[in-house]
Amino acid sequence: MSRINTNVSSIIAQRILNVQNARLNLALQRLSTGLRINTGKDDPAGLIASEQMRAEKRALQVAQNNVARTTNVVAVAEASLAEVASLLQDLESLIDKSANQSAITDDEMEANQLEIDAILASINRIASTAELQGRKLLDGNMAYTTSGVSTSQIAHLQINSVRMPTTGAYTVSVNVVSPAELARLTYVSGTITGSSRTIEIAGNLGREIFTFSSGTTVSNIVSAVNRAASVTGVSAYLSAITSTTNAVVFTSRQYGSAQFVRVKLLSGPSFGMQGNQTEDYGQDVSARINGQTIAGTGLRVSLRNTSLQADITLTAAMATSTSTTANFYITGGGANFSFTPKLDYGNFSSLGIDSMLTTALGDRNTGLLYTLGTGQANALSERNFATAQRIVRLAANQVAAARGRLGAFERDTLEPTSRSLAIQYENISSAESTIRDADFAEETSNLTRAQILVQSATMVLQAANAAPQSVLSLLRM
Repeated sequence: MSRINTNVSSIIAQRILNVQNARLNLALQRLSTGLRINTGKDDPAGLIASEQMRAEKRALQVAQNNVARTTNVVAVAEASLAEVASLLQDLESLIDKSANQSAITDDEMEANQLEIDAILASINRIASTAELQGRKLLDGNMAYTTSGVSTSQIAHLQINSVRMPTTGAYTVSVNVVSPAELARLTYVSGTITGSSRTIEIAGNLGREIFTFSSGTTVSNIVSAVNRAASVTGVSAYLSAITSTTNAVVFTSRQYGSAQFVRVKLLSGPSFGMQGNQTEDYGQDVSARINGQTIAGTGLRVSLRNTSLQADITLTAAMATSTSTTANFYITGGGANFSFTPKLDYGNFSSLGIDSMLTTALGDRNTGLLYTLGTGQANALSERNFATAQRIVRLAANQVAAARGRLGAFERDTLEPTSRSLAIQYENISSAESTIRDADFAEETSNLTRAQILVQSATMVLQAANAAPQSVLSLLRM
């Protein structure tokens, strides 16, 4: 080289040294951060993909936290319901003891009533105070709100879940397709004549034997059967056959295919039943709810689909008429939970937790739980023990159903969702790691290579810078 103004070799060596220094710095950065992508220039497409995955991971973490918090809500509510269920068992025990009237004193009866009052107060207290982070759980605060519900048509309404529209209310229309019926038999022979008749009348609650002597009128028969109605579950009333003749109609006290009436002649020449029919069963109501035909149980129909889950107990007047339509609206409320990473209309879970106050347990057909208190229609002093027992059992069934729904929600919704979210998080983390994380084996190899090349480029640069000095030999004299 005989030119010294421009040292081309040095320029080339500098460029190569800079390149090797950049590679060395990149390897050091990746090893120090553990990431292959630290800035957008490292891998633009990979950066975009990994950032999307990071957002998904954050959403999954929040969803898992939401599941845990929802589980806490369910656990607190279920534990409180367990206490209410225990109190209802004690309540029925007191009613059963008090029904043994001749074996207990008036003072004991009053003491039992005081205890019943205390239990009712405890149920109200639990329902009013069960809360998590200040949110009431069992006082109806998490029940769905409705409007237009007619008490003459619907005896009890329980909305378990509804997928509310984004705007407006959810409309529910109920009309009876096949009416509910009582079990029914008719005696048409009028006043007993000749020898006496002994019959057995059986119903859902039990059976009773009656002996009717000659001269017993149809009114006498009705009175005798009705006095034993709480034992048999069978009532009787007079029905006019002609202007001067009445028949006796035996009916079950409740509606549904599980109800029956059976009249059996034990002794005597005959007991004239209409059509010689001696046994009959009731019929369950069948209703159409929002266009879907549902076969009910007694007066109760239950709808289960993705949009609405509800239990509706109709009044007898509504359930026995096919010409009436009950319309009402679900306007809001409910307990709404979100535990999926994507927030859209279909990914929210909604659950109704009805009020467990004594003014809400039971129904209008049977009676409400608060009526067992002192001074109310079904207090012990009123001696309506059978009715009181049915109310308590209905309330116990409602509490058990609520616990079952919460348990099913936890086991079949929350737990599978939690496991699914954990698996999704693992898979997305693995995918994001493949794109973004540094491969230490590769990067340590790159580091070693870059270090050697930097050292080599440095030595070459030194040589290139020293090469022009040889020109000085041309100037020596």
